[in-house]
Amino acid sequence: MHNNTISCSYYSRFHCNSGEDYIISIMKSVVSISSSVRAVCQYSPNYFMTCSRGLIRHSDSSGRILKSDVSFKARMAQPCVKSSLGCFHNTREMGAVAQQLSNLPFAEEKDYELRVHPEKHLLPKTAGQPSIDTQLGTSASPTKLGHVKVETLSVKSLFEVEVLPELLTRLKEAPSNEKTEGLATLLGVCVEFGVDYQSSIVSRLKEEWRTHLSKTDIGVIHLCHLGEVAYNLEGKRSEIVEQVLDSVSISIDALTQNETARVYSFLALLEDPHHCQDLMSRLHRHTEKLIHRLQAINISDIFHSLVALQQRQAIALIVKLSRRASRVFRSFQDEELIKVLGALMHFGQHDEDFITAMEKHLPVKIVDADPELTSVVMEFCLQMRCRSEPIFEAVAESFICNSEKYTTPQIARQIIAMGRLSYLPQCSSQMFKKLESVLSSRFSQFQPRALIEVLHSCIHLERFPLNFVSKVFSPYFLQRLQAQGEPLDKHALGQLTQLNLSISLECRYYRGPRLPYHLHVKKFSSMDHSFESPVESYLYNQVKGPLNKLLEGKTYYSTRVFTQPGYTIDVEICLDEDGFVLPLSQWDHTHRRIALCLDAQDRFCSNTHHLLGKEATKRRHLCRMGYEVVQIPYFEFEKLRTQEERVQYLHKKIFPTIFRFYR
Repeated sequence: MHNNTISCSYYSRFHCNSGEDYIISIMKSVVSISSSVRAVCQYSPNYFMTCSRGLIRHSDSSGRILKSDVSFKARMAQPCVKSSLGCFHNTREMGAVAQQLSNLPFAEEKDYELRVHPEKHLLPKTAGQPSIDTQLGTSASPTKLGHVKVETLSVKSLFEVEVLPELLTRLKEAPSNEKTEGLATLLGVCVEFGVDYQSSIVSRLKEEWRTHLSKTDIGVIHLCHLGEVAYNLEGKRSEIVEQVLDSVSISIDALTQNETARVYSFLALLEDPHHCQDLMSRLHRHTEKLIHRLQAINISDIFHSLVALQQRQAIALIVKLSRRASRVFRSFQDEELIKVLGALMHFGQHDEDFITAMEKHLPVKIVDADPELTSVVMEFCLQMRCRSEPIFEAVAESFICNSEKYTTPQIARQIIAMGRLSYLPQCSSQMFKKLESVLSSRFSQFQPRALIEVLHSCIHLERFPLNFVSKVFSPYFLQRLQAQGEPLDKHALGQLTQLNLSISLECRYYRGPRLPYHLHVKKFSSMDHSFESPVESYLYNQVKGPLNKLLEGKTYYSTRVFTQPGYTIDVEICLDEDGFVLPLSQWDHTHRRIALCLDAQDRFCSNTHHLLGKEATKRRHLCRMGYEVVQIPYFEFEKLRTQEERVQYLHKKIFPTIFRFYR
């Protein structure tokens, strides 16, 4: 582009006043396009890129046009060699212009005067020659330089009446896929501009689409783009959308991996999987056949679409995608991996190979990873109850070094996962010093419920944040907690109660404020099992027979006993001061209490024999309350095959010395 060389029959230069300066950047593109429809179709991609860069320079971070009192010259591009639609057809560049144009306030139906001064004979401007100015939005009479015609058009009507029809005409001679993409782009511009979908130009576009779809073999990716634009214009009832679905259905068995992912994205946009259930089922089967060819980006896109489509029944496909993801794990970008982890959490599925791949590749990646990825990884581990030493150590070290780059919700998710999975990092002293520093400097930035979650998780790791406990028990914080518009639910009250209990039992020297008694929960048992897991009936039935034989009847023990602080004991046995086992009728003379914990698989991390944080905290508190805690873990008891072996096992666990029964 040269400053003084013009390639079409119009030469324009304009500036804008303070009332209309927010459209100056847009008009740089629009005046060039509007002045000659013929020239529009000859624009080179470089010109669109130049326009786009010009638009960006005059916009803020949100994409809105900034106000400015800058005068500038709208220059046309140099003539380029026509190659069908090649010069025009660049959807990203056209889309950038359309996106900026869509920010204009067309809803106000305000016309912006565009005064164009065409001349019959244009010569390059020379020194001393007066410039030809075009005033935007002024009442001054046009400058007369030869034969000048003043034209007033709105930006919206300019495209609708002049530019789009000419581009549509030129699209007729374009190659098939370029024509498809061009039609989609033009309709996308109409959508951005808010052109009435019943207008003549849109009707003409749709009719051209129907004809084009019925006569041409179009690529699936272009078809999906076409369908998306039609959906944005007319919704899922669009005839064009139906035609696209029919065309995709015919080609489904020949889709490549990229086309398969694109079809999933298109179907996810429709948000109606039942509308095309047969197509969905065929697509799932085809994807399973392609599974070994899928790349990381394909897996990410398909997972993301499956979540949007709520395809919970496609378990076979989800498991195979998870296995494939473990093989290409190193290729995932942070954003792609976030989608994959989110989908696996949504469907509640994961593969052991995937966990292995995470432990192998994530520790190195986490240091420089997107903070959101680190938080999602910890959330995934928590949901899957996966206690991974390599990952958690890397996360702890990253938190120590990069805590300032994490938001408060991201910090909360990391600490909560470590606490609930009862993992204390090797660098725990530095980590908790850093956490204390973060809480001190950013206390007010934490949402009240998130702050309670963090402090509650700390007690699972036997770390007692007394400085902040005094703050959450203060009347001000409790009022702030209730001021969120929701009543205090049992979960939040249970966490506060257990936090208060932990301070009472394990920090007897604490003299600060306590949780008011009327806010205490009476029982920690809950439907969501947030504080303790109920005894599993299968394990209890296995233990019951040998226990009856050991104690000579079930009158010597009680099950599901509620304690005064709120915990539930699976099996309780009471002894007198001489070590006799007391029957239930004599429990008033209890001197020692034994709490038998029948620990089934759901009380442990899924990949280790470590108790979950809530169960470890419960054991500590029961010991502090005076109980002798005896654990019967499932992985020990299930190894015993005979009744005699199980009786001997319980005898060694419960009574390590000679015992007597009270008669």
